[in-house]
Amino acid sequence: MSKPAVLLINLGTPEAPTAAALRCYLRQFLSDSRVVELPRPLWWLVLNGIILNVRPQKSAEKYARIWTPEGSPLKVHTERQAKLLRGYLGQSGRGDIVIEWAMRYGDPSIASALDRLAAAGCRDVLVLPLYPQYSVSTNASASDAVADWASCHPAAADIRMIEGFHDHPGYVSALSAAVNAHWMDYGRPDKLVMSFHGLPKVSIARGDPYYGQCLESARLLADALGLPESDYAVTFQSRFGPAEWLQPYTQATLEALGRSGTKRVDVICPGFVADCLETLEEIAMECRAAFLAAGGKEFRYIPCLNERHEWIETLAALVQAGLPD
Repeated sequence: MSKPAVLLINLGTPEAPTAAALRCYLRQFLSDSRVVELPRPLWWLVLNGIILNVRPQKSAEKYARIWTPEGSPLKVHTERQAKLLRGYLGQSGRGDIVIEWAMRYGDPSIASALDRLAAAGCRDVLVLPLYPQYSVSTNASASDAVADWASCHPAAADIRMIEGFHDHPGYVSALSAAVNAHWMDYGRPDKLVMSFHGLPKVSIARGDPYYGQCLESARLLADALGLPESDYAVTFQSRFGPAEWLQPYTQATLEALGRSGTKRVDVICPGFVADCLETLEEIAMECRAAFLAAGGKEFRYIPCLNERHEWIETLAALVQAGLPD
């Protein structure tokens, strides 16, 4: 009998915080034409002649700062989310749903996860990329990998995809619960900064809906928290290369707040559902240091949704709405 299944997909992570592992990971990641939209011959020369000779060691040092005894935080949280989702679905009477997880770049790969689902007799497969706000560079890239597998296994499964959940009430409620729990412990800041991953402006000009969805997620979260516009800021982080990216930039904003006399900021990253290099090292370490050096007095990072029960409940709701009864 055919079994229903869910495949959770996150971005990816190296296997170890080493230059060799980062070189392998970055080669796969930065070779994706969805991620870097430059002419292939030119980009091949830049990637292989410069970036893969310089960046791996620097990136490995950053990963080493956040690596855990269990491995990469992103992989650890994604695996835990899959296990908890399996439990929540079982408690709600859907223990028949098979749960797998994969990374777009690195291991376990999307193809290997789909192979396992096919071998287990799963024909109805719901693919859920764990990116709340839709972007061509993330969601469409995941779709590409799924389509590549499906083209080689045309009769293996009926696959459907969830393309973002930036305004899902459960997602917004889970974020609000995380912020309120943090404020119960530490009190409210002078400013809440909502930092989303950046994107080149040219991508938005080509019709990518990402920027608008980030603003909508931020507005919904602010409404849920009862925050006026003066009490929060929406910023963008993780720039790469010389092109102009979405602004305002997170670190520049935090430095400006520090210089202007803002004493305390809290930062949350609503575009990430699991803590990773971009949240734990870039925000909680680098941006914290920048804010304090600019004159700020207190910086607190609010962790991602990770294994919060409100988030796992939302995952279960997304799955139950997306799969046939």
